[in-house]
Amino acid sequence: MQELVGALRSYAWGSRTALAQLCGRPVPSAHPEAELWFGAHPADPAFVKGADGKRSLIEVVAADPERELGHVVTETFGSRLPFLLKLLAAEEPLSLQAHPSSAQARSGFERENRTGVPFESPMRNYRDDSHKPELVVALDRFEALAGFREPHRTVELLRALEVPALTSYIELLAAQPDSGGLRTLFTTWITLPPASLAALLPAVLEGCVRYLSVRAPREFGPEVRTALELAEVYPGDAGVLAALLLNRLTLEPGQALFLAAGNLHAYLRGLGVEIMANSDNVLRGGLTPKHVDVPELLRVLDFEPISLPIVEPIPEGDGSVVYPAPAPEFALRRFDLAADSAPVSLPNSGPGIILCTEGEIELTRDGEQLVLGRGAAAWISAADDGIKARATHAPAQLFCACVGHQH
Repeated sequence: MQELVGALRSYAWGSRTALAQLCGRPVPSAHPEAELWFGAHPADPAFVKGADGKRSLIEVVAADPERELGHVVTETFGSRLPFLLKLLAAEEPLSLQAHPSSAQARSGFERENRTGVPFESPMRNYRDDSHKPELVVALDRFEALAGFREPHRTVELLRALEVPALTSYIELLAAQPDSGGLRTLFTTWITLPPASLAALLPAVLEGCVRYLSVRAPREFGPEVRTALELAEVYPGDAGVLAALLLNRLTLEPGQALFLAAGNLHAYLRGLGVEIMANSDNVLRGGLTPKHVDVPELLRVLDFEPISLPIVEPIPEGDGSVVYPAPAPEFALRRFDLAADSAPVSLPNSGPGIILCTEGEIELTRDGEQLVLGRGAAAWISAADDGIKARATHAPAQLFCACVGHQH
C-alpha cells in the first residue's frame, strides 16, 4: 500500500471551494477545480509515492502487471487498470452527454485512427476503445439530469407550459409515446435551424417563467427551473430544450446514480465520488463550448425511457455498504468509521484504491502504517492483503474501489 497523489483537472464548470475544502487547501482556489483523478488513464495518471520518489501509476503497473493487478485481472483486462476513480465538483452544469457501448467505442476509435484524427484534436470523439459505464456517489446534495423521462409525463410537462409554439411537438410525442417518438423529437430539437431555434427557445423560456410565477408549488417546478438556469449559462443552446425531455433528480449524501452506455445526462451541481471504466470517451450534445458531434451522439444514444436511476447502498456484513453496478470493470464500497470503532478489514485483494473523504484514517498491514487525511488516497496492489483501517480522527469515511469481480 502506497500513497496515491491525484491529478487535479480544471474546467470552467468546476468549483473554487469544494475540492480545496475537502483536501484542506486554501479557499478559494486560483482556478475552478473540477475533478481529481485517481487512476491510470493516459490523459492524467495519478502518481504513487515511494521511497524513490513519485512514479506514474501507469509506470508502476506496466513495470509488473502481475504483481500490481493480479493474474485474474490481467487475464481479463490486460495490463491496464480497468477502472478510474475521481472526486468531482460541479459549480455549474456539465455538458449534455452520453458514453458509447464497447462495440461503439471500438468502432469509433478505429474509424478516427483510420481517418487520421489527431489524439489531441478537440474534434476527436474517441480517445480510447473502451466503453464508460459510470457511478457517482453524492458527498453533498447532488443534482443531475439523467435518462429520458417517460413520454406521457413529458407531454404533461410541455402542455403545462402553455406555449402555442410547442403544440406540434407535443402532438408528435403524444402520438408516439415511446422511444421512437423521443428519438424524433430530440433529433428535431437538437438539429433546429438557427432561425427556428431563435424563435422557439425564447417562447419556451417565457412559458417557463409564467409557470413558476404562481406562488404555490408546481408539479414540474424543478424541471422548469433547471431549464431557465441552463438558458442563463448557455443562451441560445438547443440543449436547453433537450433538457426538458430528461429525468431531473436530486441525490442526497450517500445516494448514487449509475449511468449505462447511451444514457443522455448532465450533472448540474454538487460534490461526489465517481467511478467508471478506464475511459475518456464522451459524446456531447450541447450545453458546452466544446466539440459537439450530433450525428455521432445520435448513433450512440439509447432513447428507451427510464425511471429515476438512483442507486441505494446495500449494507454488507463487514460494516460497509456497497453500491451495486452492472459493470465488470469496477465495484465501490463505503466505510463510515466512528472514533471508538474497531479496525475494519478492507477487501482482501487488489488492485484497489482507498480514498478518504472525511476525518482521518490509518491503514495498517504487516507492521506498516499509512495515514490518509481528507482527499488523500492509497494504491493497493494485488500483492497487498490483510489491510485494516481505523479512524484516527472521527467521524471518518473511506471509499474502496476495486475491480467488479472482486466484490
